[in-house]
Amino acid sequence: MIVLHQGPAAWGVGNISPFCLKLESYLRMAGLPYTARAADFRKAPKAKIPFIEEDGQFLGDSQLIIEHLQKKHGDALDAKLSAADKAQGHLVRRMLEESTYWNIVYERWVTEEGWRVYRPIIETLFPPVVGKVVPSMIRRKVRQGLYAQGLGRHGPEEILEMGKADISAVAALLGDKPFLLGDNPSSFDAALYAFIVSITVFPVDSPFRRFTLEQKNLVRYVERFQQRFFANWSPPA
Repeated sequence: MIVLHQGPAAWGVGNISPFCLKLESYLRMAGLPYTARAADFRKAPKAKIPFIEEDGQFLGDSQLIIEHLQKKHGDALDAKLSAADKAQGHLVRRMLEESTYWNIVYERWVTEEGWRVYRPIIETLFPPVVGKVVPSMIRRKVRQGLYAQGLGRHGPEEILEMGKADISAVAALLGDKPFLLGDNPSSFDAALYAFIVSITVFPVDSPFRRFTLEQKNLVRYVERFQQRFFANWSPPA
């Protein structure tokens, strides 16, 4: 049994972190039995979530974990993909994780509207005695990190246009296909679902979220993915 260590669920989906949701999606898609637990960062091998425990070994980083699982348990999801398919999937995943992700961070941690929604969830991750103090400290570090990454150096309209360009690109690539690379799901769909739903379920009526929801093929894609792989999911009690 694989033990998945991750963050909390919220807004009707399995996790606040797109990376945690990506990994849980992959586990469900691959049919690998697992149990999910609230992460203890002291055990995280790379000091971040998600991470897994399998056969007494702790492994970190969502993509490295997926690649490990593919080697150990087989790779039926991607077995029939061509080299070109894998290249396209890789590019989409990289864009989502290295570009679109920072728009999600900006929406949650930087904008005042997003922070009002996100802060109460972050507070629950800490003991009450520090829960009101630590989130503000983390927010300052996140904003510094966003500036160092580059997106935080731009104005709100510029940031929005960069995010919209990512969403437009992936919507165009998806087109009318059931899944990213065709009729059948691949491991790359775990990332696509996780990042798009992380935008659409965040309960702030931002221009970035509205634009994403206007891409009806992405909305249908999320619904289709949830019906197939998360139909039996329910929020933790």
